[in-house]
Amino acid sequence: MPDSTRRFPTGLMSTCCVPWTAQYTLDEPVFRQSIRTALRGTPHLYVFGTAGEGYAVTARQFEQVVTVFADEMRQGGAEPMVGIIDLSLGTICERISLARELGVRLFQVSLPSWGALSTPELHQFFEAVCGGFPDCRFLHYNLPRTKRMVTGREYGELARRHPNLVATKNCGDSLSHIQSLIEDAPELTHFLSENGYVCGSLWGECGILVSFIMNWPRLHELYEAGRRRDAERLVAIQREIRVVIQTLFETVPDNRIDGSYDKLFEKMYHPEFPLRLLPPYSGSTDDEFRAFVNLLEQRLPGWIPAVHAPGSAPAVRSNR
Repeated sequence: MPDSTRRFPTGLMSTCCVPWTAQYTLDEPVFRQSIRTALRGTPHLYVFGTAGEGYAVTARQFEQVVTVFADEMRQGGAEPMVGIIDLSLGTICERISLARELGVRLFQVSLPSWGALSTPELHQFFEAVCGGFPDCRFLHYNLPRTKRMVTGREYGELARRHPNLVATKNCGDSLSHIQSLIEDAPELTHFLSENGYVCGSLWGECGILVSFIMNWPRLHELYEAGRRRDAERLVAIQREIRVVIQTLFETVPDNRIDGSYDKLFEKMYHPEFPLRLLPPYSGSTDDEFRAFVNLLEQRLPGWIPAVHAPGSAPAVRSNR
């Protein structure tokens, strides 16, 4: 049964990548179509996580992308979540204010990453963000790039101080960390990677942070297996995910930033989706994309969207 004390619903959560033209301007038609496609898989979508290049956009790009994203999400009956990544707490608050003026009330925040925050600095950050915008809700993106991982016990204390801190996003698969998240901060919804979810769902209710967005039906199956605590089915799907990861890094270098890989999955649904990233970061190439799809087709044909299945017409399939 769902936990009525939890501040945010569980389920699947996924990013929306941003397509850039050759002049590094937003390709709005492709962006809108990709959001519509993703909404068929889950209503819990965000923009400007690591894959969404939230660390690289200018103020003008930020405003334009948020405006389009929020509009398309509302048209789809879903609440937009906007990620905020910056080295400056002042800029973080400015961008929250700007998105709030555009009607956004749900945010994903990361710690400033120039230096690791001390415990007093950690609390000062959340006081400025959560305390400064009491009518907004916040998910914290907990990742090693910030040089400071927040523990389950720290989340428990932060949750007591800030009722509008509602969820976390954790990509690691440390068993002790995952257990602490669920047991020490039970009022928060913790979105875990596919591998982390296999373990976390056996300890308590949690969500999936979707990494491999080309197979929504299988990801929903993984989520439901966790809700049933069906360990055998969880492990079976995890084995398939390991094959996806192995195939990805056999065909694409593993030293690039996240968006380089996420845009490969977007392109599986939308062949016109550009793979380029904002400079100076390197995106994947069309040749790497074809090599990945072809090899994965041989190993796990059920993971390839219909648009890239052999002999199929170039049309996006429904994910329901």
